[in-house]
Amino acid sequence: MVKTKVISIGDEILIGQIVNTNSAFINEKLNCLGIKVKKVVTIGDNRQDLLDELNDSIINDYQINLITGGLGPTHDDITKPILLEFFKDELILDDKVLEKVKSIFAKRNVVMPETNIGQAMIPSKSKVIWNEYGTAPGILMEQDNKIFIAMPGVPFEMKAMIENSVLPLIKEKYLGNPEFYHKSKTLLTAGIGESFLFEKIGSIDNLLQGQKMAFLPSPLGVRLRIEVQGRTELEAESELQRIEKMLYEKIGDYIYGQNDDLLEELVGKLLVEKKLTIAAAESCTGGIISGRITDVPGSSRYFKGSIISYANEIKENILQINPDLLMDKGAVSSEVAVDMAVRVRKFLKTDIGISATGIAGPTGGTETKPVGLVYIAISLGDKTYSKELFLGDNRHRNRIRAAQATLEMLRKELLILK
Repeated sequence: MVKTKVISIGDEILIGQIVNTNSAFINEKLNCLGIKVKKVVTIGDNRQDLLDELNDSIINDYQINLITGGLGPTHDDITKPILLEFFKDELILDDKVLEKVKSIFAKRNVVMPETNIGQAMIPSKSKVIWNEYGTAPGILMEQDNKIFIAMPGVPFEMKAMIENSVLPLIKEKYLGNPEFYHKSKTLLTAGIGESFLFEKIGSIDNLLQGQKMAFLPSPLGVRLRIEVQGRTELEAESELQRIEKMLYEKIGDYIYGQNDDLLEELVGKLLVEKKLTIAAAESCTGGIISGRITDVPGSSRYFKGSIISYANEIKENILQINPDLLMDKGAVSSEVAVDMAVRVRKFLKTDIGISATGIAGPTGGTETKPVGLVYIAISLGDKTYSKELFLGDNRHRNRIRAAQATLEMLRKELLILK
């Protein structure tokens, strides 16, 4: 077993100013290789704390040590000076790194500050981990068959380093002839809670037969993370396929994707494939649905626009919903949701209209229409209908869940559309 430690550096993490997503990303990627992280630690921008952790790695034989943060050009970026001190090294100028740093500023048509020259100064005993998107290179140091890799704390810079350089290096150095082969996959579900999903799956022991699976709920749905191992790669792959097949048989109606799939991307592919256009009318979701759709590159091919009809006067004056309908049924109703979908489709001249209207909370609910009541609707071809959702009492989660439910409803309709 390869002992691994992840060290995150930054006062901003300790005080809760930012969420440490870097460790979660690194842990997940290593876990996919079958490497279990033994220790995750967060420290501030403090010299002694980092020295203590580096010493701990030597004493307790952590073979892989991944460090994020503290590689910038300012006074609180302590990682590189501490590595120099710990490994008794000195800085040298790397011309290739300096050229890269200069090119980044040149592309922005900005004069490079003198302080950024320091980012091209690297420890003489180190190897450079190339930074695709930023000015601070990663640093690889080795001692006693242990590796110490320092990376920037900026998430998109760090993620590229992990994917493109760090994981291949770890595979080559530590996983050349593994005792066990590890495989993993995450199935993404929507429209069903964790406990109901558990009941539908049935006997977990019969399903897994010694392998592992975790239920990971979120406002977007429940992710099922499957982890298997086998003495050969073929055996591990066979086990993964066996479990996946059984899950699709039991809960396939709720599975919309795998691993890093995004529902809005899957919907976009179907819209392109079927050459359809879409528009949205949003009330309680306030643009979340439209925002997710347009997050996808190329969405202009199928998404024509949206109307955020938050107030009733917008529903009446822009969408042309009958005031009598609003008065009789209320803005949060199946009838109004359906009319919103139909009218936005007509107004923006698209093949499909979708809508969402509800009471996000925390106030505004009544005995007959409580907080969390949402109606979503779709108008497609000669089919128009709505769905009633009861989502709970948290405003933030309600809006996210309503948007997810609308996109999932759309995906299912597109799949059966001929």
